Amino acid sequence: MADEIALTVQTNKTAFPLTEGPQLAYVLLTAQPADALAAVQMPLNFSLVLDHSGSMSGAKIENLKAAACLAVDEMTPEDRLAVVVFDDTVQVVAPAQPVADPAAIKARIDKIRAGGGTKISQGMRAGLEELAHGVRADRVSRMLLLTDGETYGDEDECRQLAATAGRQGIAITALGLGEGWNETLLDALAQASGGVSDFIPEGQPETVLKTFREQVRGAQRTVVQNAVLLLRLAQGVTPRAVWRVIPLISLLGQRALSERDVQVTLGDLERGQGQSVLVELLIPPVPAGVYRLAQAEIAYDVAALGVRNEKVRADVVLAFSADPAQTAASDATVLNIVEKVTAHKLQTQALDEAAAGNVAGATRKLRAAATRLLDLGEPELAAVAREEAERLEQGQGLSTPGTKKLRYETRKLTRKLDAES
Repeated sequence: MADEIALTVQTNKTAFPLTEGPQLAYVLLTAQPADALAAVQMPLNFSLVLDHSGSMSGAKIENLKAAACLAVDEMTPEDRLAVVVFDDTVQVVAPAQPVADPAAIKARIDKIRAGGGTKISQGMRAGLEELAHGVRADRVSRMLLLTDGETYGDEDECRQLAATAGRQGIAITALGLGEGWNETLLDALAQASGGVSDFIPEGQPETVLKTFREQVRGAQRTVVQNAVLLLRLAQGVTPRAVWRVIPLISLLGQRALSERDVQVTLGDLERGQGQSVLVELLIPPVPAGVYRLAQAEIAYDVAALGVRNEKVRADVVLAFSADPAQTAASDATVLNIVEKVTAHKLQTQALDEAAAGNVAGATRKLRAAATRLLDLGEPELAAVAREEAERLEQGQGLSTPGTKKLRYETRKLTRKLDAES
C-alpha cells in the first residue's frame, strides 16, 4: 500500500469558465510524508567542502570554523562525516568517519587557516571521494560546499563532478559567501546534483551558523528518496511549466515520455515538510461538466523501511461552468503561490534581459516585480528591485549585492507559507 505519502490536489479555481480557446489552469500538488514516518531517521553520509583561500582570512574563516563545528555537534555517532578544505590545493582535514568523537573532529577543524587561491574542483573531487566510502541506499548522502570566490579554469570540471554526484545520489548544497563568487556556476552545481544553492551575505556570522545547522537538520529529516512525478494528461491538455514551490521556488525540468506523459524528478522529501509543485496546464475548450484532465503519480523509495518503487496517485479533476457565480470562486492559497512564482519569474527574466543588453525590458520587469513584491508584503525585496531598476535607467548597470539578493531571496517567498502549513 502506498501509505507513506499523502498526495493532495488543489486548483486555482473551484470551477473554470467556458472559453472558445485554451485557458490556463494552475494545479498545486503536495506530497507530504505520512505521520507513520515521523520516527524514521536515516544516518548521514556528509562532507563539508570548505574554501579556506586567502580571501577567507580574518572573521570569515573563524565564522566558518564555528559553523563547521556546529554541524559536527548536530550529528550522531551513526552519521559519517568528512571535512575537506581547498584553496588552489586540497587538504582532507578529517577523513570520512563515524562521528563517534566529535571533539577530535572539531579540534582538526580549529586548525584550519586561510591562504592561497581558489580551485573548487579539487575540493569537490576530494569530497566526493570521501563520500564514496559511505554511499548506501539507507543513508542520506550530502555535500555542503562553501566558497567566497571564483574558481579559475576548472568550471567545466566542477560541472562534471556535480553531475557525477547526482548520479551517485549525492546532493550538493552550494553556498556563496559575500559577493565575489559565480552564482551561475553554483546554481549549475546544485541543479546537476539535485541540491540547492544559496548565498550568505558577508558580515552575518549568525547566518553562516544557521545555514550549516539547517542543512544538517534538513538532511536528517529526509525520509523519502528518489521521488519522481509522472503526469498523465488527457487529450489536448498541455503542460506549460512545472515549478517546485515548497520548500523553495525553482523551475523543474520535465521530460516527455510520450505525447501525454510527462516526468519530473522531485528527489528527496523531508518529514514535516514534503514538497509542493505548481503545474501550469493549458486546457482546451470543453463543454460544461466535470472532467478528469490529468492523473498525478509519484514513485518513491523509503529505504529505511525497505520500500522500493512504491506509487501513490491522485486525479486532477476540473469543473467547467457557464455560471459566473461558480467561476468567480478561487483558491486563495494557490493564487498566493502563483503570485510568488510570478514575482520570482519576473526578476529572473529581468536579470536575463539585463545580461543580454535589453535595458528597457529588464527595467520594466524589475518594476513589475517590485509592485508584486510590495503586494506580497515584501517591502525590502521590493525596494531592492526598484533600486536595481533605477540603476539601469541611470546607465550604471546592476549591482552585485542587489542581483544576488533578488536571485536567491525570491526563491524563498513560499517559506512563510510552508511554516504556516
